Amino acid sequence: MTDLSPLLAKADESLPQSLERLFELVRIPSISTDPAFKADCQRAAEWLVKELNDLGFTASVRDTPGHPMVVAHHAAASEDAPHALFYGHYDVQPVDPLNLWEDDPFAPAIKEKDGRKVITGRGTSDDKGQLLTFVEACRAYKAVNGSLPVRITVLFEGEEESGSTSLKPFLSANEAELKADFALVCDTSMWDRETPAIAAALRGLVGEEITITAADRDLHSGLFGGAAANPVHILTRILADLHDETGKVTLPGFYEGVEETPSNIKASWDSLGRTAESFLGEVGLSIPSGEKGRSVLELTWARPTAEVNGIIGGYTGEGFKTVIAAKASAKVSFRLVGDQDPAKIRDSFRAYVTSRIPADCSVEFHEHGGSPAIQLSYDSPVLTKAKNALSDEWPKAAVVIGMGGSIPIVGDFQKMLGMDSLLVGFGQVDDRIHSPNEKYDLNSFHKGIRSWIRILDALAKN
Repeated sequence: MTDLSPLLAKADESLPQSLERLFELVRIPSISTDPAFKADCQRAAEWLVKELNDLGFTASVRDTPGHPMVVAHHAAASEDAPHALFYGHYDVQPVDPLNLWEDDPFAPAIKEKDGRKVITGRGTSDDKGQLLTFVEACRAYKAVNGSLPVRITVLFEGEEESGSTSLKPFLSANEAELKADFALVCDTSMWDRETPAIAAALRGLVGEEITITAADRDLHSGLFGGAAANPVHILTRILADLHDETGKVTLPGFYEGVEETPSNIKASWDSLGRTAESFLGEVGLSIPSGEKGRSVLELTWARPTAEVNGIIGGYTGEGFKTVIAAKASAKVSFRLVGDQDPAKIRDSFRAYVTSRIPADCSVEFHEHGGSPAIQLSYDSPVLTKAKNALSDEWPKAAVVIGMGGSIPIVGDFQKMLGMDSLLVGFGQVDDRIHSPNEKYDLNSFHKGIRSWIRILDALAKN
């Protein structure tokens, strides 16, 4: 059994220097969406390259049509060691509205908040603090052992917060260089302050916009009401019938590829104590509206959905206007799980809508993207090793969770590079990412470094 105590002790004693390096990176205002900060994004990439080269990586800035990528490689102590691709992003969100910040967003500091120490500043949690937990873990390994236990490729992106426009072309052009046995992604959160989490499932997404046209112009409802087709009526009936009385989605073939969550995983989710009342109570609700007989965590992590995100039609201004609209439209999204096929879901939805349009009316569709769900096997050796390693570090055992949203890079790694991703993050729900006064718990940063030391050691073992 590996004695990790020298490595963990090194991480502990080096924490002040690790924090100073984080402060240096946070001070660089690498806002990717604003062209005014293009030079700062370049500067952040160059800073990371220097740090990685100083650690013994072979690192370089790779130009793209947008902001640069950082790519680095490091061999392992053993030629038989697994190969991991670690991904993070160095760009950050804009800071507007600046007047709501308590301090300069690019002047990081340690402050007391609710009885604990936090690191303040834009990017401390999303994602500079998170990516540096991994880099600092590598630093401790090199300082003590002179080598790393696994072969590592690093990919740091500079456009995650602005659409990742350059990412897919870069992955495609550098597939052979970037492909590894698996990917490590540190851009997620813990379950709570004492319980680390591994996200094993991410829901996919299909976005559709539909526009139904009836008459060739808006009509007076007194002259034409009762005789002319009303596209708002047609649209709302179609949308309402997307679900049956039990909350299930009615599209033909919708549940193809959807499997039941293993009973032991559902039991572990139940043990987390998240009830409908506690979950929905935060937003002023209490009664779950999805499929009957399922917990809120199962509904949001492991079941597919159909949601109406917006409806437009008729007169919506001040006052009142007795009009029958010529057009009505809606934006609809489907969250996918398991092996659901985005293309088949889109085709099924369009066929369902088209079949319900009157002969003298028409419908148009506009696609808003689509991606499959991501599911890491719950008994994956990589997941199991990481789960045990995290449980050794934190007060409570690590939990395997799902995520209701989507992380496109994980899908890209799977589809383009054939790699599963292990999602381990140390953020907290109150980190205020994308908002004024972003912070990162000092304990998350410190124990995040220690966690990666443990995970890297576990991944190196058979």
